[in-house]
Amino acid sequence: MSRSKSRSTSRALVASALVAGAFALPAIAGSPLTESTNTLVERSHAANAALLQGDVERWEALSPLTEDFVLMSPFGGAPSHGQYTPEKLKSIGQFFRNGKLEQEVVQTFATDDMVVLALIERADVEVGGLPAQPWALRVTLVYRRDGDTWRLAHRHADPLAHGIALEEAARLGRGANHPPSPPIPVDP
Repeated sequence: MSRSKSRSTSRALVASALVAGAFALPAIAGSPLTESTNTLVERSHAANAALLQGDVERWEALSPLTEDFVLMSPFGGAPSHGQYTPEKLKSIGQFFRNGKLEQEVVQTFATDDMVVLALIERADVEVGGLPAQPWALRVTLVYRRDGDTWRLAHRHADPLAHGIALEEAARLGRGANHPPSPPIPVDP
C-alpha cells in the first residue's frame, strides 16, 4: 500500500472513531451515570454468581425485578413475563448448583433511567441435574431506574458465545425439533 493511501486510511479510521465517540452516550469518569453503570456491572456479577450456587435469595436481593420483567432464557422458547412467585424462584434456585462465574463486559449503554449491559458470562456449573460443565453465554441485561432503585427489566442469554455454523443457525431458526430441509437442487 502506498504511503499516501496508508495516511488516508489512517485519517479515515481516526475520523470514524471521533464521529463514533461523538454519538456515544455521555459517561464521564466519576459521574453518577458511570458510578451507576459500574455498580450494576458489579451487582449483576455478584447476583448471577449467587444464582449459580443456587442462592436465589441473594440473587433476588441484588437484582430486584421490575413488575414487567421479561426473561429470554438460553434454552429458548417463549419469553417469560411477569412476577416471579416464591415457588418459581425456589425452582430456579434448585436448577443451578456449584457454579463459578466470570463476567466479561462487552459494552455498556446508559441514560439517566436505563442501563444496558452487554456481557459474556463464562460459568462452570451444574444445570438442571446435568454434570458440571463450562457454559459461555452472550447476555444482555436491561436495568431501569425506579426511584432510587435499579431494577432488572430484561435478561436475554444465549449459548452462542463460541459461534456456530450457518447451517446450525438455520436449523435452530427453523426450530430444533423440525427435521432438516432437503437440499435445494442445483442445475449443472
